[in-house]
Amino acid sequence: MSSSAVAHEAAAPADDAQDGSPGTERLWKEARKQLPRTFWLWPALLTLGLGVRGSWRPELWRDELATWSAATRSTGQLIAVLHHVDAVSGAYYLLMHYWVSAFGDSPTVFRLPSALAMAGAAALVALTARKQFGVPAGLVAGLLFAVLPSVSRFAQEARSYAFAVLAVAAATYLLLRALERPDWQRWLPYGAAVAAAGLFHMVSLSVLAPHAVVAGMRWWRQRRRALLIGFPATVAAALLPVVPLVILGHRQVGRQISWLQSPTFQQFSAVWHGLFQSSLVGGCVLCLVALPAAWPKGRRAAFEIGLVAALPIVLIWYVSQGHTAYFLDRYLLFTVPAWAVLAGAGLTALRPRALIAIGLVGTAWIGLQDQQHLRERNSHELADERGAARIIAQGYRPGDGMAPVRGDQSYMMLNFAIEYYLPRSVQPKDVFAEESPVQHKDLYAVECPQPAACAAGVPRIWVVDYTDPDQPFKGFSKAQQQVLETEYTKVESKHVSGITVTLLQRQH
Repeated sequence: MSSSAVAHEAAAPADDAQDGSPGTERLWKEARKQLPRTFWLWPALLTLGLGVRGSWRPELWRDELATWSAATRSTGQLIAVLHHVDAVSGAYYLLMHYWVSAFGDSPTVFRLPSALAMAGAAALVALTARKQFGVPAGLVAGLLFAVLPSVSRFAQEARSYAFAVLAVAAATYLLLRALERPDWQRWLPYGAAVAAAGLFHMVSLSVLAPHAVVAGMRWWRQRRRALLIGFPATVAAALLPVVPLVILGHRQVGRQISWLQSPTFQQFSAVWHGLFQSSLVGGCVLCLVALPAAWPKGRRAAFEIGLVAALPIVLIWYVSQGHTAYFLDRYLLFTVPAWAVLAGAGLTALRPRALIAIGLVGTAWIGLQDQQHLRERNSHELADERGAARIIAQGYRPGDGMAPVRGDQSYMMLNFAIEYYLPRSVQPKDVFAEESPVQHKDLYAVECPQPAACAAGVPRIWVVDYTDPDQPFKGFSKAQQQVLETEYTKVESKHVSGITVTLLQRQH
């Protein structure tokens, strides 16, 4: 079925309202007039509502804690840390610094920018689908995007992924507008969106490959010089502010993503679960994606959006076979809007029309269990760090020290987690840190070379470790263990999910 046929059928009056009263007919006509103007608003509101719902429950996980540590530093301290680590996240950290300064850092408020970004992406999904396939497809695609579990999951995470999704969704929509009328008034916003995509997540710049193919296809058909010059010139200008981050990020790559390995074909096939945070929902989306390709007049539009959806995934998989790997589901989240556009167009083509509503409700229902899971306390982090902080707060005395495990488990950011969840009036000294992360201009503290000297004068220490109660010091160095075992006696030991909190008191 062609896109024009879909739009025409959607625009045709319904079988006259069941209630033939003049009032009902007026309401129906008014609603039909407003739909083309406001169709993008409803997906945005639904996405925002689902993004905020339950966002206070999941504990902050280590990546979010890194965001919190960076955002709560002064501007000067934040810029200093970016010279050592996470320079590629600098734009997002600065944004969050000003957000936290203005609105605070409670879990819901801290995650709200991501929810707002996803809501903006939903609106752009609807607008892109409208441009390619008509207003009904725009509404359906936007609503489908809103109910995807991965959209809610990353709308509730204080990281830059939702902003990369927003930037790429904006860039794709603005590119389609610019290709229709390639003047500088339209190339300029496209360039701004491309720059934002690079500043929020450099991997998302892989979308420029399908954008270039789409622009080349349009030029081949139209042979307009404005296309041949405008696209590369805009992209070149947009990449200028990203170049310093690329250089600095390349120097820091060993600290950022060295843990990623070159992906196998099996990982390529498994990425879909992470991309949609549900294998069943992902399967539904991929089934719907193929339908627009069968439309006589919808194949070109479907092929263009299909490139935006699929080509970056293939490209990143191929590039990751080299020295540095970038293939990770959340790094590829920026392709989800394009998948939603195609799936929404396919769903809109189904007849009878009741199948459209059934498809939307069915997709939401299939993902319901995943939606519920992502709002559980341990959906982001398995260990109960909030519970560990509660134990310390309940028994805290002024002058107490704290020894969160670091060493091989420094990447877990346990010290940040305890600091975040402790009341501001409870400030135990980090006993085995010679320099705090802020002093070190980093995300990690510098361990004290002489643990006994650092613990001198501390009457009580709260030891926090990812172990069971029988081995409360297992994650500490031998020198630290010696201090804890010989200079202190155990008062009590409590265990919460994944964490043991042991209170020690200095021997007299």
